[in-house]
Amino acid sequence: MNNELDPSLDLVDQLLVLLRQAPDGIGEFELIQRLKAGHSTHIPNLGLADRLVLFRTHFLLFNALYLLRDRLWAEGSAFLAISPLSIRLLPYAAGSDALTEHDPLRTYYLDLRHLRDTTERDVEKLLASFWTRMQGGDEKLAALELFELVEGDEALNLGVIKHRYRQLVGQHHPDRGGSTERIQSINKAMEILQRYYR
Repeated sequence: MNNELDPSLDLVDQLLVLLRQAPDGIGEFELIQRLKAGHSTHIPNLGLADRLVLFRTHFLLFNALYLLRDRLWAEGSAFLAISPLSIRLLPYAAGSDALTEHDPLRTYYLDLRHLRDTTERDVEKLLASFWTRMQGGDEKLAALELFELVEGDEALNLGVIKHRYRQLVGQHHPDRGGSTERIQSINKAMEILQRYYR
């Protein structure tokens, strides 16, 4: 299979091609790697170790994903489930008006001022804010958010958490292009969750 992406396609259409090739879903990091391997000119072809480059790459990707989700929904052709660890095309199912409720993440990523105006210092503040929550009273909630798990889910137990931990470590390990900081965050979150789930 040819890994080259059609350069005449915009990022939204390139993502649609890649998502159709991954019917079981794909994580954000893998999607970025496939865009780079396909020589997409729509995202920076730079290493992700620099936090500002990582933020901008992430932002561009999620901006395009939300645009794609809106388009597919308007066409009635599919629903796009979006999270950093699993981006997946799902069959379209007509739903209620609840699907049109305010989505703060969609609002954030569709506002290009966030891409333009966010500085390296802002990215540092975002990371510091996360760690403040991790070390404060919301540490359990912040750790669950990092693992993309939901408190109160009946199936949530230490076994599920450990399985999710192994998935995240495998996905974000520096040997696979991940960052040391991300692995440290994952390890810290696991330490916290082990205190709450025994």
